[in-house]
Amino acid sequence: MKEETNVARSFREKWENNPDIAFSQTLNEESSIFKWILERNGFNNADQFKLFLADKKRILDAGCGNGRVTALIQKYANPESQILGIDLVSSPVAEKNLKNYPNVKINKADLLNKLEEFGSFDFIYCQEVLHHTSDPQKAFKNLCNLLNKNGEIAIYVYKKKAPVREYVDDYVRDIISPLSYEEAMNICNQITEFGKVLSEQKISIRIPDLDVLEIKGGDYDLQRFIYHFFMKCFWNPEMSFSDNSVINYDWYHPQVCSRYTVPEIVPWFNNEGLQIVQENVDFYGITIRGKRL
Repeated sequence: MKEETNVARSFREKWENNPDIAFSQTLNEESSIFKWILERNGFNNADQFKLFLADKKRILDAGCGNGRVTALIQKYANPESQILGIDLVSSPVAEKNLKNYPNVKINKADLLNKLEEFGSFDFIYCQEVLHHTSDPQKAFKNLCNLLNKNGEIAIYVYKKKAPVREYVDDYVRDIISPLSYEEAMNICNQITEFGKVLSEQKISIRIPDLDVLEIKGGDYDLQRFIYHFFMKCFWNPEMSFSDNSVINYDWYHPQVCSRYTVPEIVPWFNNEGLQIVQENVDFYGITIRGKRL
């Protein structure tokens, strides 16, 4: 029997212990999570997203986790659209969460294997996934092979961050990744408390440019400043303390966690003959949507 990798264990334990995490927030049009998903993909509101999905007859959520974005897509897609979610470790969790959703199916699949058995698709959503695979570009190519003519694929990968943030993240990851879920969560609880306390100060600071540390000058909330440039200490008051800790665990526990620049990602689309129709870069990641012409 093949030994379970660190990444597989990280996400299996994450989803098994937290099957509902961020599910309700993802479907809530007033939540920051809902707005972040739509805005980074180029949609200002739910109506625009619904219009985009209207002619997508087959849709794939590749690396669906607990199925929260699969549910979001199903909510706004054409009622006759067929939606498939695939995941290597969490398909049982997603299947249970989505058992009452019409026209939704869940399968277990590895993005690094050939995926043609699932057919072709008009839209493929694969976000917060590829950077946790051992060969992200191969996984991307496998997904592009499933695109219909005029089909679109939207990916989100982690962006390379400021050098101190990169160093601290890797330092903490090296400590946490070998630990059990419970041991890692104990450390993540401390990180979460740190982020919570920083956020509750409600302090805004004005920072000058500091090019040597890749810090862009401007006005920052104190917690966001530390978060952007020094370490991930996630805190979202819309979520429970436990769920915030799981978000930090999600970042620090998986050993495979590649980060990129835009010039590194654009050739992926060029090599597959895709036209880039949407690009968004924030402090955390790179979102690009490409179309098969």
